[in-house]
Amino acid sequence: MAIDKRSIAVAAAIAVFSATAGVYLIADLAGSAKRTSDVANALPADSTAGADAGSPNSVMVSETQLASMQVEPATEQAFPIEKSAVGSIEFNEDMTVQVFTPYQGRIVGLFAKVGDDVKKGQTLFTIDSPDLLQAESTLIAAAGVLQLTTHNLERLRDLYTTRAVSQRDLEQGVSEQQSAEGALRAARDSVRLFGKSDADIDHIIAARAADPTLVVPSPISGRITARNAAPGLYVQPGNPPAPYAVADISTMWMNANVAESDSPAFQVGQDVRVHVAAYPNRVFEGKVSTVGAAVDPATRRVLIRSEISDPQHALRSGMFANFVIRTGDPVRSPAVPYESVVREGDGTITVWITSDRRRFVKRTVTAGLRHDGYVQIVDGLRPGELVATHGALFLSNALATANR
Repeated sequence: MAIDKRSIAVAAAIAVFSATAGVYLIADLAGSAKRTSDVANALPADSTAGADAGSPNSVMVSETQLASMQVEPATEQAFPIEKSAVGSIEFNEDMTVQVFTPYQGRIVGLFAKVGDDVKKGQTLFTIDSPDLLQAESTLIAAAGVLQLTTHNLERLRDLYTTRAVSQRDLEQGVSEQQSAEGALRAARDSVRLFGKSDADIDHIIAARAADPTLVVPSPISGRITARNAAPGLYVQPGNPPAPYAVADISTMWMNANVAESDSPAFQVGQDVRVHVAAYPNRVFEGKVSTVGAAVDPATRRVLIRSEISDPQHALRSGMFANFVIRTGDPVRSPAVPYESVVREGDGTITVWITSDRRRFVKRTVTAGLRHDGYVQIVDGLRPGELVATHGALFLSNALATANR
């Protein structure tokens, strides 16, 4: 009987423990459910962005996210067909003159230095020329002979009127006077070859004094690019180096070597736009003036020379330059801004299209040329379709995150 009482007591205790444990388990499950609900309600509204269930390549955005994005319709732009390369600025050799002395002599004076801008006819240097001295001496002598024969002819004419001389003597006097005139003209021309003006020649004849100083002027207007002259240096015509070199810098050359494969696209007369590091915000205009006739066997490149207009004389020889040459007529194509295009990890180019400004769909396109902040879309997009510009990269990252 005692055993039955102990069994009944143990069974009752077990029943009470089981009931209590069940109550605690139910309460714990209810608390867990409540905590989960609280965490979900605490998430921000912006975190609802994710892939649309109907399309694995679409993203829905909230009003807050849309406010930080920009959506624009695709436009149609004209894209010029261009080729670019690098080169260097050089002096226009067609407008560069090596200034030699026309006659031998010793330099006695210098009147210009490298970098000076000179005008046509401005004195560069002077030399002490024995040839000029000889020519002026001959001029003075010829002028004296002409004066003598002229007086003699006048006297013979007076005597002939009184029959004091024969007609033969008169004709002889006329011949001598004419010969003296010819000799004087030849002497004047000889001195004029040295750069003397008629006024200078008349002064030499009147003063009966020869000036051996030969003035060598600049043959063109331009800038002194080289000087090899020094006082006392003996110079001869055509004997290099030239005492001076003068270049007309209103136009400059830009020489570049382009790849052999690109050479068929270049032609004489094509428009050129040049940029140099010294003037980053300035564009220099020009045209292609020479296309090389041969390919360099060492570099497999072809010389392209452009003549660049530089009326303000801003360019310097040796400057590094980037140039763009228009090689064809512009083509019109759909275009989107640079920031609309996303390059994916696999190398494809994508844009984000929307029709309601809430759901954006990723579309793979074929990109082409770039010009003035726009990318040419060769395939995959029509003008007028709404495209995400600012925020395209965010959409791409949101899709990748949702897929993970």
